[in-house]
Amino acid sequence: MKGVNTFLMFNDRAEEAVRFYVSVFPRARLVDLVISEGEPGIPAGKVHVAVFEIGGQEFYATDGGPDFEFAMGTSIWINCDTQKEIDDISDALIKSGGEQLDCGWVKDGYGMFWQIVPAKMRDWMLTDDRASAKRVNSALMKMQRIDLATLERAAKGEPAMAGR
Repeated sequence: MKGVNTFLMFNDRAEEAVRFYVSVFPRARLVDLVISEGEPGIPAGKVHVAVFEIGGQEFYATDGGPDFEFAMGTSIWINCDTQKEIDDISDALIKSGGEQLDCGWVKDGYGMFWQIVPAKMRDWMLTDDRASAKRVNSALMKMQRIDLATLERAAKGEPAMAGR
């Protein structure tokens, strides 16, 4: 097996979405774009296949028609190192016509769900220190946009501060 990639089936705005995504994320790029000439199931002028990268991960996209839509059960997880990254990426995705959801989730204007989280989230949730993991999870459940400093304090067992 050569690899595993995510394939996104858009209704009819794949090119717009892909170009938007590569504009939002640092070091993202459009690798290839093939426009349909009227292949079965894909009208002429729509995306037959687009290949793009975010964070070195390759994604594929196409226009599949009105039978396809995204669901919250599948999301793209974005690891961020700073609060500024969390805020900038969340804001950009929301500006596409999307919305901020609970626990750092964002639904963009193309219907895709994203989890914009600290890169430390995996370590915090999978630690052997279950009390720390519970504190982080409890703090997370009270948030919409992720507040990195609050989660860091929760992980350390420090009291929450008023703010964000």
